[in-house]
Amino acid sequence: MSSEYDLIVIGAGPVGENVADRAVQAGLTAVIVESELVGGECSYWACMPSKALLRSGAALRAARDVDGAKQAVTGDLGVAAVLRRRDTMTSGWNDSGQVEWLQGAGIDLVRGHGRLTGEKTVQVTADDGTTTDLVARHAVAVCTGSAALLPDIPGLADIAPWTSREATAVQSIPASLAILGGGVVGAEMATAFASLGAEVTLIARSGLLGGTEPFAGELVAASLRERGVTVKTGTDATAAHRDDDGRAVLEVSDGTTVTADEVLVATGRVPRTTDLGLESVGLTPGDWITVDDTLRVPGSDWLYAVGDVNHRALLTHQGKYQARAAGDVIAARAQGSEVDDAPWGAHVATADHDAVPQVTFTDPEVASVGLTAAAAEKRGLNAKVLDYDLAHVAGSSEQSDAYVGQARAIVDLDRGVLVGATFVGPDIAELLHSATIAIVGEVPVKRLWHAVPSYPTVSEVWLRLLETLGRDSA
Repeated sequence: MSSEYDLIVIGAGPVGENVADRAVQAGLTAVIVESELVGGECSYWACMPSKALLRSGAALRAARDVDGAKQAVTGDLGVAAVLRRRDTMTSGWNDSGQVEWLQGAGIDLVRGHGRLTGEKTVQVTADDGTTTDLVARHAVAVCTGSAALLPDIPGLADIAPWTSREATAVQSIPASLAILGGGVVGAEMATAFASLGAEVTLIARSGLLGGTEPFAGELVAASLRERGVTVKTGTDATAAHRDDDGRAVLEVSDGTTVTADEVLVATGRVPRTTDLGLESVGLTPGDWITVDDTLRVPGSDWLYAVGDVNHRALLTHQGKYQARAAGDVIAARAQGSEVDDAPWGAHVATADHDAVPQVTFTDPEVASVGLTAAAAEKRGLNAKVLDYDLAHVAGSSEQSDAYVGQARAIVDLDRGVLVGATFVGPDIAELLHSATIAIVGEVPVKRLWHAVPSYPTVSEVWLRLLETLGRDSA
């Protein structure tokens, strides 16, 4: 194993893997430094295990909402089987398969904690204390991701609260769970643990799923309450302690107390940059790392930050999108090739700004891309908001006897293009990519009239939204 490479990548999650892979495919040499499991947060403690915990409950509810199928449902979820399936999705927290993939891709791996020690240099400290010094000929890419934020609530740290890691890796379901935070993690875990038999209380400082269209959080909150979850919005925990029986007690700003076996903190994320040696290259430890659209740190010709750590879009798929651009541009610059850094070019992450798709796998699901109505107004766009009740689409009534959903599209009337879309309803995740294509491709709304949705599918909502707009407005 060499100590000198064209590219050094710190962090072997999906983002780091993709940066290295793209660079190697273009002819560079690369090494990845990883202190935990190769495959990262998404593979073992986030995307994959969380969706595994959610899927069984969603499938059961879908069956119970269709007459003829619901008569066949005679029991509740098999909790042990759900956890067993989750273990399969995480490969039992064993990364040997991912390590084998790295080897096959021609990417070297150094295990240990990597720290920048100066320009293009990284020191790796292994578990046994031994160190390895690595030198990059062309670039270092920081792909260390983010970690759960622990809010400054008196006593909270002392009760050993869960983060998303403990929640997704749970080995037995607690009788009761209190969740702090109404974002994606809080809403998804409330959905999952309620379906797995826990008594769940969700405490959110504002509403649920802030940053999305307001109706999305309202529909999710209503669904959670219908399923027995106590949803307390507009409140916050002010203090925490464990009682004599070892149960967590939270004092809440509305004057009530919440007692639960476990507490999950889901109040945000912080960058994993505290012990990264950023001070050696003039950056501040613990801060998010600012980058340009080619994912390079301004003022540097060699340092890149890709994925969550740059705070552009904290989503696995968006991080992998950035990684493709970063790996390609690192190779292009190393080889003296032309760099395509104009908007929507091959070497930039333009979509991070206004075309970020996201699905929240609650019940109902929430899928959104682009601008909300509020964001479009803030931008000063001449926008029209199109709303349609998804339950009125023929495909929805075929899918479920109890369908509840809502669709919204935002049209920029001056340019005649879609700039935002939100769908809320059962199994609408796969509906989102058509909206993403329309926004990224800036497909004229007049042309969308000719994109005929199949009947009877939920996709027919596209026609209904266009009818709401009207041909004259288009």
